[in-house]
Amino acid sequence: MITDLKKEIKFNSGYIIGISFISALGGYLFGFDFAVISGALPFLRKEFALDPVWEGFLTGSLALGCIVGCIIAGRIAEKFGRKPGLQVAALIFAISSVGIAFSTGLTYFLVLRFAAGIGVGMASMLCPMYIAEISPAQVRGRNVAINQLTVVLGILITNLCNYFLADAGDNAWRWMFGLGTVPAAIFLIGVIALPESPRWLIKAGRHEEAEKVLYKIGSEGFVTSTQEAIEKSLKGGAKKESYRAVFEKAVRPAVLVGITLAVFQQFCGINVVFNYTSTIFASVGSSLNQQLFETVSIGIVNLVFTLLAMWQVDKLGRKPLMLIGSLGLSILYIVLAYLLQNQLSAKLVSIFVLLAISTYALSLAPITWVLIAEIFPNKIRSVASTVAIVSLWAAYFVLVFTFPILAKVLGTYGPFYMYAGICFLGFLFVLKKVKETKGQTLEELEDNLIRH
Repeated sequence: MITDLKKEIKFNSGYIIGISFISALGGYLFGFDFAVISGALPFLRKEFALDPVWEGFLTGSLALGCIVGCIIAGRIAEKFGRKPGLQVAALIFAISSVGIAFSTGLTYFLVLRFAAGIGVGMASMLCPMYIAEISPAQVRGRNVAINQLTVVLGILITNLCNYFLADAGDNAWRWMFGLGTVPAAIFLIGVIALPESPRWLIKAGRHEEAEKVLYKIGSEGFVTSTQEAIEKSLKGGAKKESYRAVFEKAVRPAVLVGITLAVFQQFCGINVVFNYTSTIFASVGSSLNQQLFETVSIGIVNLVFTLLAMWQVDKLGRKPLMLIGSLGLSILYIVLAYLLQNQLSAKLVSIFVLLAISTYALSLAPITWVLIAEIFPNKIRSVASTVAIVSLWAAYFVLVFTFPILAKVLGTYGPFYMYAGICFLGFLFVLKKVKETKGQTLEELEDNLIRH
């Protein structure tokens, strides 16, 4: 049990962590679809005779589906609750995974990868939001970071599967995508056991149900204080969220910070490393087997430093980690670009790629999701989260679509000089505009960030 002696409030930490992990299985789906393309691309280039434009579009088609998924998720989450949205996301993903495995042409593949993106987009929005809404302030950062941990596990396990399936012949990519059905089915079953978000229940006027959920999470003192804080935060606002409310003067600064952080997390460039590992290492002479092995190394480092971030996010805080990450990536990209430009050792390239991955995993990867889940008021959280995460996926599409084209024009190294500059600008933005949020309830944050 976690105890706050000053307020005599106790939390059922085992229950909180359990439901956080179940809901965070949606992050695993995100990690799976994020990683599977890296292992499958060498086969898909041959299967569909891809040029740089089509390679970028095929990779980015997931993001286009994610944008639609975020919009759908926001409406479902507001009208029906967080739990039904998670169930729909799992079902869509399971069906699309089977369909992709049996693709008969490029158009068919793109349509189904777009559909998979709808499921991933829904999960990417709803999972962090749900975890933030059921977690006490003292452990909220760690719990939301659990979602990033499952993303990372999805990437690592998928990379391992890709590595071992690589010798299965020209149809290896079908097995790579088809395996996504397994985590989707597990997620769908797990969501059935989840309670609805107590904050959504109170907003919907279902106070008795909310109270039952809160008693499972903590003691009577916790239940009373949480109910009072939620109801206070909802006073004076319309029950129905609207996109117009997201851009009202009072909340506009928080929304702009959320959108900027979401876009920065993508334009920082690290997802190029995840999605185009084979392209990067092929440019310095690595074999296909070595390229796939590098994806496994990336997955392991990503996991280790995500665990470190979970340990530190509620200790060091959000802002220091974001500052370390943005400035660190800026420096590492300059070195990496130089190594690629001069065709230096693949081992040196590998070292700096892994350093960049570790820096990202410790900072921008989990902390961006934590902040997006925290900084918006209760009254507009689902639609504001939708706006921020749609911006994130739009930026992801631009990033992965443009990289093959930029790499062809500028060389593989060229884009990394650009990403270095973006990371430095991100460092300045975080330094000036982002406020620390650790240790405050969602309602206290609303009071401190919005009303003051």
